Amino acid sequence: MKIATYNVNGVNGRLPVLLRWLGEAQPDIVCLQELKAPDDRFPEGAIRDLGYDTIWHGQKSWNGVAILSRVGEIHETRRGLPGEPEDTHSRYIEAAVNGILIGGLYLPNGNPRPGPKFDYKLRWFERLIAHAAELLATGLPVMLAGDFNVMPTDLDVYKPERWLDDALFAPEVRAAYFRLLDQGWTDALRTMHPGETIYTFWDYFRNAYARNAGLRIDHLLLSPPLAERLEAAGVDSNVRGWEKTSDHAPVWIELADSSTRKRRKAKTEAS
Repeated sequence: MKIATYNVNGVNGRLPVLLRWLGEAQPDIVCLQELKAPDDRFPEGAIRDLGYDTIWHGQKSWNGVAILSRVGEIHETRRGLPGEPEDTHSRYIEAAVNGILIGGLYLPNGNPRPGPKFDYKLRWFERLIAHAAELLATGLPVMLAGDFNVMPTDLDVYKPERWLDDALFAPEVRAAYFRLLDQGWTDALRTMHPGETIYTFWDYFRNAYARNAGLRIDHLLLSPPLAERLEAAGVDSNVRGWEKTSDHAPVWIELADSSTRKRRKAKTEAS
């Protein structure tokens, strides 16, 4: 099963790019971020024509998240993180799809730092950490996927010395990300590409994509039952080079039907 996350940076304005990528890559499940569209403007029909069921949590001009599936019904379990009832930003949607509980998220950018936006980012991260702990405690196969707006390490950012004052690279934000991982989550892309320079975002300015001056800010985190099924992970970086494309590229993983550890053990015992 192939699962992807993609910050589309405007689902209607980038719809031809999204549909082209869906048709070529054919992911089974997709989490989208930055829809930048109210609920009544989500292009459900065009996506359904490619064989995908959808749920979405939109917002006019900003934010917005969605989950797409071509491998079974989407059973929504939550929209919005608990912990701050007055928060109206459309940044989190959660659903059970084909035996997996998926939380699709768009974590706040947080700039400028310091300031109210950065404080909101830290609060949102704390709410995510608290909810993620509850998800892990269920023992179910769970995934958190989306634009986390954090570069965890120096390896995840081109020229890190230029980002020291940015909210995406702030020590508090990076520490929060690793507290999240320390609960027991697996960073799928980094696990499959340890030590490799691999990015998911390239700014529109300063010819960043052509220079490969990027950031790794889009992540897929797996609970232990899913981590055992991880077979591959990658970035469709070529999509960033398409005309009128998002500044992000799709990030994907492939999961085996059963634990790779169990299958390796069975293979060893058979031989």
